[in-house]
Formats: sequence, C-alpha cells, structure tokens
Amino acid sequence: MNTTGDEWIKIDLHIHTLDDPKDAVDFSAHQLLEKARSLGFRVLAITLHDAVFDRKEVFADAAATGILLIPAVEVRLLGADVIVLNVTPEEIAQLKNFSDLRQLRARRGNSIFTIAPHPFYIFGGSIGSRLFEEIDCFDAIEICHFHIGPLNPNWRARRVATRFGKPMIATSDAHRLHAFGRHYTSMPMPPALTIENVLAGLRAGPLRLTSPASSVKDFVSAIHFVFLAHPFRVRRKMIAR
Repeated sequence: MNTTGDEWIKIDLHIHTLDDPKDAVDFSAHQLLEKARSLGFRVLAITLHDAVFDRKEVFADAAATGILLIPAVEVRLLGADVIVLNVTPEEIAQLKNFSDLRQLRARRGNSIFTIAPHPFYIFGGSIGSRLFEEIDCFDAIEICHFHIGPLNPNWRARRVATRFGKPMIATSDAHRLHAFGRHYTSMPMPPALTIENVLAGLRAGPLRLTSPASSVKDFVSAIHFVFLAHPFRVRRKMIAR
C-alpha cells in the first residue's frame, strides 16, 4: 500500500460508549466524535461488548468531519475478549467459539482484522496463556493503557507479539471520556482513508505506539473505577432494565 508521504494519522480501535448493552459508560458516540476531532484523530472503532455499533447517523457524522469509523465489536468467546474490526452484526451473532472465528477469518480473509485486547491482565475477559493456543486467530495484540512501572503485564504481550510476528496496537479502551486521547496508534496516511487501506496499513506497518505510563493519581483513579465504581454502575444498569 502506497502512502501519501510524511503525514501520520492517529487511530484508536478500542473504545466504549453509552450504547454498550453490557457496560455502564457515561459518554455518547457524538461526544466521542467531538473530542476525537479536536485531538486530530482520523480513525476510530467503537467496540461495544458483544454488539456491533451500527448507528448509521453516527457513521455519517464521523465521515462528514473526516473521521473513518470502522464497524467493530469486543466479543467474548469462551470467556476471552476478542476485538473484531469491519464485521457485521449477523457475523458476530454466529460467533460462539474460536473455531467459528477461524471460519469467519477464512471466509473474509484480510477484509477483517482481529486484536487480542489486554491479554495478560487480571480482568475477566483477558485471554491469558490461551493466547498461545489461539494465536492464529489474531492479527495483532493490544498494548493495554493501564500500566505503571513494574505493574505492566504488557511486557508479556510484547514477547508474544515478537515471537509470532504480530503487530502491537495501542488503544485507550476508554470507558470514561477523559481516558480517550492519550493512548493510541499512529500510522502513515494512506492514499485514501478507507477501511481496506487502514487494515492493510496495520498489517504492513510501520506503526507508532503512544501509551504513556499512568501517573500515581491516574493509577489510583483507575483502580477505584475498575474494581469499585464501574461494577456498581454495571449492576445498577442491569437492575434498571
């Protein structure tokens, strides 16, 4: 894939919004677009849990502001989270296990892209050591935003990426709007900003990863959110249904 030269674009391929059916998020897709535009992002993927974000008006609004929005999902397969880019709701409805994912990848070829998110963290959906068994199901491995000093399981993800020749992708995994914008991947601007070109660029590289370590304040805030505030919000949302 030829690029346009020296211009690099910012992308974030793991973001949640209040549309998420299984999560409690307090910002909308349009609030995300507004912030993304102000920060110069050109490619985004809203990755709801087990549901493909498909609000056509949001895709149209993103395109009108020069942002490519890729249909995507964070789907849980046998307890492990998988990000799938450029997928349809119908395709995700058929995914029950990694054999199904392999069949989807065989049918779609390079027109979809899969990422292993936060693979070695203690979060419930992290794939852990099973990543070695299912490595052929993934195109890339995520660098999780949540790290500080020696508390950084991303070093294991880097070793796996190096061993199997997979690119690493930095994302925000934003569940709060202020968390968006600090952790992202940059890639050379393709000749046309299309899903096909972006996926080809992710595979071919080069990529630049921006994922600064958390400050102590941010780390404590994240711990509180992940293990206390966020579970309470989710339970309250489920009860309200």
